[in-house]
Amino acid sequence: MPSKRPNVIFIVADDLGYADLGCYGGRDAVFGKVSPVLDGLAASGMRFTQGYANSPVCSPTRFALITARYQYRLRGAAEEPIRSGNRSNTVLGMPPEHPTVPSLLKAAGYRTALVGKWHLGYPPAFGPQRSGYDEFFGPMAGGVDYFTHCDSRGTHDLWFGEEEKHEEGYLTDLLSKRAVDYVERMAQESAPFFLSLHYTAPHWPWETRDDASVAPTVKDNLFHLDGGNIHTYRRMIHHMDEGIGWIMEALRRNGMADDTLLIFTSDNGGERFSDNWPLVGGKMDLTEGGIRVPYIAHWPAVIGGGQVSAQHCLTMDWSATVLDACGAQADPAYALDGVSLLPVLRDASHEFARTMHWRMNHRGQRALRDGHWKYLRVDGHDYLFDIPADERERANLAGRDPGRLAAMRDAWEAWNETMPPIPADATVSLGYSVKDMPQR
Repeated sequence: MPSKRPNVIFIVADDLGYADLGCYGGRDAVFGKVSPVLDGLAASGMRFTQGYANSPVCSPTRFALITARYQYRLRGAAEEPIRSGNRSNTVLGMPPEHPTVPSLLKAAGYRTALVGKWHLGYPPAFGPQRSGYDEFFGPMAGGVDYFTHCDSRGTHDLWFGEEEKHEEGYLTDLLSKRAVDYVERMAQESAPFFLSLHYTAPHWPWETRDDASVAPTVKDNLFHLDGGNIHTYRRMIHHMDEGIGWIMEALRRNGMADDTLLIFTSDNGGERFSDNWPLVGGKMDLTEGGIRVPYIAHWPAVIGGGQVSAQHCLTMDWSATVLDACGAQADPAYALDGVSLLPVLRDASHEFARTMHWRMNHRGQRALRDGHWKYLRVDGHDYLFDIPADERERANLAGRDPGRLAAMRDAWEAWNETMPPIPADATVSLGYSVKDMPQR
């Protein structure tokens, strides 16, 4: 293990499907490889096959990411998700007094920045710089137009710190270029840095770099229900991939690539045009397609090339890993639920038992993954699946093995008792339903 503390770049895509990247089995697009940069980082680093998001919807996962704790502990995370209509709300957000990964790293001597999507509440009650980030550039809301940078209510939502920042350009490129600028500036500093780079790609609206003409047509409904296709979607991923390539070039140019831990993942499973094969379901679902996500770790000083890990892990485990790798201590009053993956990064063959729990207000969903087995409830129906044997969750073994089902249900109930209940006023916000598009 190197004595030098690493720089960290934590990249989060938005609504990326499990098989959207080439390194996860994704198909080529009509223009060629969709994700050559990320595929290369996986080939020269470590790819995880059993990595999960803390939630199948955006802002709850982001609460877990920033705290390294189960998101259910915080009121704002009960929203599925926080809506742009909550701008004046002083309850639904990341409490500034709560320790966070950036605040703990900052206390340990790191420079910290968030470039990209925040989605954890609005100023003046909440904001990135109130939760440990020295710098912030990006949108506060869950989704914005890529060209006008307006949210779903038509309100401009691009910020530099807590001031609105009007800047022309395609949002994915603006975020990538800002990240490159940050790396270049940090190369002149003696302190290590932590950069959260949270893209909105490939989240709706369905706009590539060449689709500025689409922006006026979606201003009243960013869900863009009458637009998009797999070709546009793959190009959006490719634009993000290109930007990550620019960042890697900046790291190499400044001699920082070997000592930088780069983590890439998605906040939840894929949406309308995503490829989740072989998984079923997507965003808002606790079936595998809603929560199993790509995880790539690249850190040449520690991780050998071409590594693949089957370690079970959650978003918040990566947050705990960052703290561990950087020598930052958790606040004892806020014990971490995340578990460091640093031993796995050092040795891909290292595995440890990791039970993982989820719950959703939407459709009364609950899930528990323990070893091979997964307990799932949707709409009041209980299921039991052997995931390695049946990743598509089609063969319900609940009737064949009622004892295991009961034990896992009891284990989930016991865990749930340790979490605050879902508040009665928590909201579920769905952008579309079967009236807009048919189900599978």
